[in-house]
Amino acid sequence: MSRFQPISTERVAERAVLMGVDTRDGLWPTERSLDELERLADTAGAVVVARLTQRLDRPSPKTYIGSGKVEELRGFVQRLDADVVIFDDDLSPSQQSNLERALGEPIKIIDRTALILDIFGLHARTREGRLQVQLAQLQYLLPRLRGMWTHLAKEQTRGGIGSRFGQGESQLEVDRRMIRNRIASLRKELAVVERRRAVQSKSRTGSLAFRIALAGYTNAGKSSLLNRLTGSDVLAQDKLFATLDPTTRSYELPGGRAITITDTVGFIQKLPHGLVEAFKSTLSEVRDADLILKVVDVSDEDRDRQIESVDRVLCDVHAESQRALTVYNKIDLLDPSEVERLKRRHPDALFFSARTGAGIEELRQRIAREAALTDELMSCEIPYGEGALMAAIRQQGSILSESFESDHVCMVCRVPAHIAALVRPFQTE
Repeated sequence: MSRFQPISTERVAERAVLMGVDTRDGLWPTERSLDELERLADTAGAVVVARLTQRLDRPSPKTYIGSGKVEELRGFVQRLDADVVIFDDDLSPSQQSNLERALGEPIKIIDRTALILDIFGLHARTREGRLQVQLAQLQYLLPRLRGMWTHLAKEQTRGGIGSRFGQGESQLEVDRRMIRNRIASLRKELAVVERRRAVQSKSRTGSLAFRIALAGYTNAGKSSLLNRLTGSDVLAQDKLFATLDPTTRSYELPGGRAITITDTVGFIQKLPHGLVEAFKSTLSEVRDADLILKVVDVSDEDRDRQIESVDRVLCDVHAESQRALTVYNKIDLLDPSEVERLKRRHPDALFFSARTGAGIEELRQRIAREAALTDELMSCEIPYGEGALMAAIRQQGSILSESFESDHVCMVCRVPAHIAALVRPFQTE
């Protein structure tokens, strides 16, 4: 027998207990909210071994849940050999600290915000995304530093949920003064990124292409829709927050009009305010769009609540007044009779499947009509020497008919107002 026994380096999934409180004033039923929390935990790499709930008129200021439930929770944790307890709502720093003392080392206590921040830390890919996540994580950590640093130092070596905050930072930086300095530095870096994004957005505005932004609940299929429409290969997975970084692709509508489509970060109920603030430059893509496509997973029984959550975030980024079209994805997962019932209930919405392509052509035609709503119908004779103007008409408008004469092109076209002003000197009717 060999003296040297191999040691497995495979990461062992953490065992999590979920804790929810029903205060009777939530928009979501507690069990449904815990279903979503379990999916978040799975995305973060944990295995849920138990779920507990308690009905309270108001949370306890000391431990969020009642003292009896704390004892019950401790028993569950010990019997099931759990590593972490995840609360479905935000905990104050003192509540988190009191719960950690009550349950004892080495049990971790985290809340929904910490879990979402952890997932964002896993999935951020671009420099901007990593900066935004680091800022939100440090803002979350700052009020929790007191009496918590030794705990965090241990978690950095243990790994797992909640241990990825401040990735890449040295241990000495996790100190109040250094974290404040780091937050200030991140804000400055993000301000530079935001100015750069504003220039890029202005450039797109300068091109005057019709701009569409995809918004919706996480995992509704926004990336899949972008891929189906534009033929791109943006990452699309059946995971919450699979993609965080905005992606813009050009697209040509039926009739030849060029537009841009931007996929944005997904929304979720109880989305941490710090994330909305940190991602405000990314979410400005939604605010500046000419049309928002609100993508909804039609197969999810909580679709109406999800739409409400999306609308709240759109209000937070001041995009509630933007022109929007609700589009229901994943009709292939629903019985056709149920799809027909929903169509009658939502006559202005569109229904499609990004996976199979069903209904995509109707969506294309609807987008083309939406883009043409403010266009002007014109008959004109464009000299061949006005090549740039003809190119602009083809890219930004739609040509209904054209014929070629010896020295000019006769066109009947529908063009945006800024192109109409250029065409007017050559208008024939």
